[in-house]
Parts: sequence; structure tokens; C-alpha cells
Amino acid sequence: GSHDSFSYWVDEKSPVGPDQATAIKRLARISLVRKIMKKWSVTQNLTFKEQLEGGIRYFDLRVSSKPGEIGQEIYFIHGLFGIKVWDGLKEMNSFLEQHPKEVIFLDFNHFYAMDDSHHHFLINRIRSAFESKLCCVECVEYVTLLYMWEKKHQVLVFYHHPLYQEYPFLWPGNKMPAPWANTTNVHKLLQFLETTLGERSRYGTFHVSQAILTPRVKTIARHLIRGLKNTLVHRNLPMILNWVKEQKPGVMGVNIITSDFVELVDFAATVIALNDLLLEEDDSAT
Repeated sequence: GSHDSFSYWVDEKSPVGPDQATAIKRLARISLVRKIMKKWSVTQNLTFKEQLEGGIRYFDLRVSSKPGEIGQEIYFIHGLFGIKVWDGLKEMNSFLEQHPKEVIFLDFNHFYAMDDSHHHFLINRIRSAFESKLCCVECVEYVTLLYMWEKKHQVLVFYHHPLYQEYPFLWPGNKMPAPWANTTNVHKLLQFLETTLGERSRYGTFHVSQAILTPRVKTIARHLIRGLKNTLVHRNLPMILNWVKEQKPGVMGVNIITSDFVELVDFAATVIALNDLLLEEDDSAT
């Protein structure tokens, strides 16, 4: 999985998003401030298509309306506005059309400046984009690749808002817990990942290990120009990747792992390779 999957492009010319504090919004009237914000808002370099081609299958999505804009269009957002959600969904769908056995997870977990009519608009966009590819809510343990292939389903959508109850193809957010370490310290992050894996539900939910470091205000203040990638990610990714290599999948093991800048190391290939451990278990069992 990728963290803030859509943030490969953000619009530094647009107003700052409603996910930001009032003080930041005021400051961001200065174009230089928006340029600096961009360095800290971008957590991926690859487009959805490139991420899919590189093996990413779980997408972490934050969305918002544009206050003051006529209509109900919904955009991706991380400090600054990204592309229209509709454009991202179409890009993903065209990949799925070409690869009918691939399955993706879309996790809509933060909503800003959205009332019920915005939600219904977005949900209808999701339905229009994927139609019969959408997998309705089912017992998590039943949803194997074989199950998905037989039903010709390719998309699981998790929707962290009470309106999920009105649509059978929206999975509740609590089926996709993603505990967040909120630290700049790689040792604390790895400790947190270990602890939360030990506490994960044995049955009934998926589980996201967010292998990401989060800048504090003082981190940004000290390294304004360097940005997220050069300050936190480059230096710590090898250590995070080593942790990934030591993991085991399966019950009480890792399930979905997300990272920033997924292409900087062999992140996707390393996570995918963990599945071989399950095959080895099957072989030894037979």
C-alpha cells in the first residue's frame, strides 16, 4: 500500500485545503508558503497507474470539496488540493480492465468540507467508475482471490463515514484499522508497529501497518526547504524495509503495509515476497 496515495500531484496555485489550521490558511496567501507546503504534502512520486504497475494494491485516500466552488466535485487533498477523485478512479479502472485478476483496496478515511449531498455524489462516482467490479460487504475471511475471481469483483471500498450503511458495496471503516505512530523517530515507529501487530484482531478485519514517519511542526521549521523526502524518508527507509523483510503474513502477522515514496526502495516487491512464506507453510502442511 501507499500512504496518501494521491499526493503525487498537488496544486500549489489553489487555496489551502480545509484540512489545515486557520493560521496556515492565512500564511498560505503567500505563494512561497504554498511552495514549501508542497514539499511536505507530497508523499508519493508515482501516479496511480505507475503505482499499480509497481505492485501497489491498497490506496490511502483523503478527499474534500472545494469550498466556494459551484457544484459538488470532490478532490483528493493533503494540505493542498490534488486531482479530481473521478479522474483517479477512471485511471484505476482502466488498469483493472486490462488486468481482470487484479484486486485493489480503496480506503476513503478522511473527509473535509463535505455534507451528505457531497457524500452521495462521491459514492455515485465510485459506483459509476467500477460498477460490477465492486465487492459487496462480506465476512473478511471469505474474501479470497478465488472468491473475487469467481464473482468477477476487483475493488473493495472502505468508507469511514456512517453513510456506508446505505450502500452494500461500501465496507465500514472499522474493517480496515490503520493505527498511526505519529512519530519522527524510526525506532519508536518500529516498536509501535510491533505492538499494534500484537494487538491486531485475530479475525474479521483487515489491518494496515503504517510504516511512515510523521513530521512535527518543528521538523518542518528546521528543514523547510528540504521537504519530507529529504528530511525523514530517504534516511529511514532502509531501516523500515529491514523490518518489513523480517515479518510474517497470516493470522496475527502483517496484512497490508503502507509507505511513503514507494519507489525509492524495493518496497512493493519486498512486501509481495512475504506471501511466499504462506506458500512454504502450505507445502510443509501437505
